[in-house]
Amino acid sequence: MDKITYLDHSGFMIETSKMLLVFDYFRDPAHEVTKTLRGNDELPVVFFVSHNHHDHFNHEIFNLGQNHKRVYVISNDIIYRNDNLALPVSWVSPGDSLEGLPGGIKVRTYGTTGKGCAFIVTTADGRIIFHAGELGEPVDHNDKALRDAAHYRERFETAVGRIAADQTAFDIAMMAVDTNDGPDFAMGATKMLEAVKVGNFVPYHTDDSSDRACNFASYPFTENVDTRIICLTRPGESATF
Repeated sequence: MDKITYLDHSGFMIETSKMLLVFDYFRDPAHEVTKTLRGNDELPVVFFVSHNHHDHFNHEIFNLGQNHKRVYVISNDIIYRNDNLALPVSWVSPGDSLEGLPGGIKVRTYGTTGKGCAFIVTTADGRIIFHAGELGEPVDHNDKALRDAAHYRERFETAVGRIAADQTAFDIAMMAVDTNDGPDFAMGATKMLEAVKVGNFVPYHTDDSSDRACNFASYPFTENVDTRIICLTRPGESATF
């Protein structure tokens, strides 16, 4: 069984028998990444950064795993590269594919509703892992959002359509479900889960385990969706899948 651990905000660590995958490291108050790497000296690690928002990218990742085989897969909208040209960084944009990465993983990148990339990772044993980055259904917060909503909704539907065309199922998918976004907070996740078969769904930007984001009854499904929800809300909390 593989293991997923919540770091903070939209950050997660996935541990397989062959490697470690770290997505959108912002903070790790439980020090799970450091502890896992310290206890597995031969474990390679790949760090993924979806976009340049401060709560999705922390340059501290460049100081982690220095004694391990490591690679950084980082969205091109991040301006931090000049100081780190010697590091094994793959700068990516939507539509890119990467092979030959540690642990035999393959990566495909897709556009989002906002900045940067969403990631589909295929492990050497065939696991399919998805991290949505800033992909989400637009929410109409104000007059400007109302004017932009049609544009962003088209971007969202285009991105989901491309993802679903390339990949019909995920073993695990991580995606923002923010109940602060009002009554339509689950619309984006609902559309993704109806478009792609997801074995395990992990919402992020949730406040606590009682959040409606952790309750599928709050999702406006129009068809049957057979998905296990994994709600991780405390830094260091983990589950197997």
